[in-house]
Amino acid sequence: MSVETTFDGETEQLSLRDFTEKAYLDYSMYVILDRALPHLGDGMKPVQRRIVYAMSELGLKATAKHKKSARTVGDVLGKFHPHGDSACYEAMVLMAQSFSYRYPLIDGQGNWGSPDDPKSFAAMRYTESRLAPYAEVLLKELGQGTVNWVPNFDGTMNEPEVLPARLPNVLLNGGTGIAVGMATDIPSHNLREVATACCHLLDNPQATLDDICALVPGPDMPTEAEIITPAAELKKLYTSGKGSFRMRALWSRDEGEIIITALPAQVSGAKVLEQIAAQMQQKKLPMVSDLRDESDHENPTRLVVVPRSNRVDCDQLMAHLFATTDLERSYRVNLNMIGIDGRPQVKDLRQILVEWLSWRTSVVRRRLEYRLQKVRDRLHILEGLMVAYLNIDEVIAIIREEEKPKEELMRRFELSDVQADAILDLKLRHLARLEEIKIRGEQDELNEERQRLEETLDSDELMRKLIREEIEATAEEFGDERRSPLVERHEAQAFSEKDLLSADPVTVVLSKQGWIRAAKGHDIDAAGLNYKSGDAFKLASPGRMNQPCILLDSTGRSYTLETHKLPSARGQGEPVTGHVSLPKGAMVDALVCGRDSDAVLLASDAGYGFITRIDQLTSKTKNGKAALTLPKAAKVLQPVLVPGADALLAAVSSEGRLLVFPVAELPELARGKGNKVINIPSARAAAREELMSQVILLNPDDTLVVNAGRQHLKLKGAELDHYRGERGRRGNKLPRGYQKVDSLEVISS
Repeated sequence: MSVETTFDGETEQLSLRDFTEKAYLDYSMYVILDRALPHLGDGMKPVQRRIVYAMSELGLKATAKHKKSARTVGDVLGKFHPHGDSACYEAMVLMAQSFSYRYPLIDGQGNWGSPDDPKSFAAMRYTESRLAPYAEVLLKELGQGTVNWVPNFDGTMNEPEVLPARLPNVLLNGGTGIAVGMATDIPSHNLREVATACCHLLDNPQATLDDICALVPGPDMPTEAEIITPAAELKKLYTSGKGSFRMRALWSRDEGEIIITALPAQVSGAKVLEQIAAQMQQKKLPMVSDLRDESDHENPTRLVVVPRSNRVDCDQLMAHLFATTDLERSYRVNLNMIGIDGRPQVKDLRQILVEWLSWRTSVVRRRLEYRLQKVRDRLHILEGLMVAYLNIDEVIAIIREEEKPKEELMRRFELSDVQADAILDLKLRHLARLEEIKIRGEQDELNEERQRLEETLDSDELMRKLIREEIEATAEEFGDERRSPLVERHEAQAFSEKDLLSADPVTVVLSKQGWIRAAKGHDIDAAGLNYKSGDAFKLASPGRMNQPCILLDSTGRSYTLETHKLPSARGQGEPVTGHVSLPKGAMVDALVCGRDSDAVLLASDAGYGFITRIDQLTSKTKNGKAALTLPKAAKVLQPVLVPGADALLAAVSSEGRLLVFPVAELPELARGKGNKVINIPSARAAAREELMSQVILLNPDDTLVVNAGRQHLKLKGAELDHYRGERGRRGNKLPRGYQKVDSLEVISS
């Protein structure tokens, strides 16, 4: 297939492939160069440049009266930018919004949008506008031969190719854009910081990126929210030209309430409140009781979060909100722009400033050369006028008598065409004697200016000095303090599901047939609960709703259950096999609940044990993990939480021997067999004739109760010391009648 194109009456045939390829390339280059990317020189896209230029041509300077925005948009579309009026007006609105532009270029009257809804601006027939004072930074030198002029879209007039900016506006106001195959995201920066960096580069052309980053430490957005990205990451961003940074809202406490006073750039306060309210409805913020928006004219941002009580940790609550709402936001950075060579490129910070200073030097040079030419032209005319005044009578005679006075003047006084025209254009009142004095004075002034201009143009040092002085003067006039403070903060963490749970006491109950449930409270009669026919109570452990429940099976593997997910004890529970995958033939023989940091004693009836922690026993899979290594035929004993570092361990054998020693003598392990707790002779252990039947932990001041049938032996102080010994000893025999121990209890002092 082929496509026919007609141009100037000639028809050209192209294959469809070549035609589409050329058409798409032309389109993509247009989008890149003439729509989406800003120019490094003035930091503006074509539509923005045309709006600012059209307003200056309409006389809408900062001191002028506001005019309807529709007038400006009409001029822009009709003269320079033949595109949609809505897109042009939106570009105009963006340059007028102080919450979008760090240094707005347009001063608007009427509704120009709000931070909550930047798109809520009124139609252009209602709003009025004029240029902001800062626009002078871009326009002041426009008519001084500083930039190239190009024909507009229909060739009827010219427009500036780029505006002669006195500061690197590409960094000051930044910009975003999406082209074909590339995009740009340039954040705004502080005018004084960037100007200082430019002056430093003029004085020290060999300055490194580190030197510049010390002067321009980071972006400066149009909001007081904090930039929390570490300095090292910001430096990496400026080195590569790509990356991201994060902003976090400012907040404070006021009579128990959380007051948010500044939001990240382009974040809506109404949207933030919606996000927080949605979490409250989903029961994800039980610690928040109320939300209010108290923003007004005096306080543009004032969002109030009311905690449920004074016990709520406000720092932890705000960390959750930072992680889950727009109170903290990430901003992409891509320093992609059209360089002075007309090509798009991602540049580092030093490259941007060096290239801009090179461009600025050429602009200033062109301005000085333009002015020098004007001075020379004027001096040339003044020389001719001086000749006329010195020979005024003869000049008058020639004008009165000659048919072609111009040619006669040029011949008689060796004048140029321009000088002769100037003499002929003189008015009679300028023939006074005082005019000669004025001309000589003007000649002296212009000669001084010419000498100064020539010296500056011939000296790189004087040129740099002039550029630096102009940058410093502009920074003094339009600069301000940094708005976005740079503060390094820890990464915000959202609440986990456990954090949101209450710490209500519960008792986890397991039946002999492996049905598990959780009863509210610690003072329940676990054995008296309702069980299925043929089933009965087996194990119980007190805990909290927000603590994990650790199960140990008959092979020594540990499993983790979320206590808050266990069924209520009002019913008969659920099979534990629905929560964990037990090895064939294995069953749950022990369980314990506690915090992740709680120490716990694991032991087997073979007389071995060790100390570990709940988080070491926690498993993320249903298959569990190896925890306690069991000797042949040995069984797991019920785990015991360690009450303190100085706790005592009391172990009883099936032969009625009791041994008490500090629990600190046992090692802390992640898993294994452990060390010998109480000595059981090898032969008796192998034949399972003697076992460690009971183990318990108590504080030194507590009372140990030995239950044997209906008899109860209380041991404390010296009586308990009788059974104390080193770990791994045989222990002493309990009195007659107490040697068949049913259980051990502890009475706290």
